[in-house]
Amino acid sequence: MIERLIRALTGPAPTRSGDGPARMRLAVAALLVNAAHADDAFAAAERAAIRRLLATRFDLTDADVYALLQAAEQHADEASGLFRFVKDFVAHSPPEDRVWLIEMLWEVAYADGVLTPDEDALIRKVAGLVYVSDVERGEARRRVEQRLKRRP
Repeated sequence: MIERLIRALTGPAPTRSGDGPARMRLAVAALLVNAAHADDAFAAAERAAIRRLLATRFDLTDADVYALLQAAEQHADEASGLFRFVKDFVAHSPPEDRVWLIEMLWEVAYADGVLTPDEDALIRKVAGLVYVSDVERGEARRRVEQRLKRRP
């Protein structure tokens, strides 16, 4: 019981350094799931966007994406906040990857056709936690909007 409480407060035990890429992928997937849930509805379009983004970014098979998304949903439900996922992402990715995370979050937020204030606030919060400036966040948003306009 006490060990479970400690893990809930501090996160999982330290892992081998080889686990870094897997932890980073799980962190990204969980942050995307959190973005999808920010408006209290996980739409099919958001789920499809997350699957596409994970497969493309990490070069994963459909089975790998499915397993990663299942794990992300389970961990997102268990977590009490974004900090654990942000911490894993920052610890296991170079600084230049932080903007693409924000772009991925924008794509999920726009996937259902409606950007809610809660989704916008979540992206603003994550951007601050991963040290992406307001200017970079805004540029990422514009790039995503332009890509979405070009899609049929």
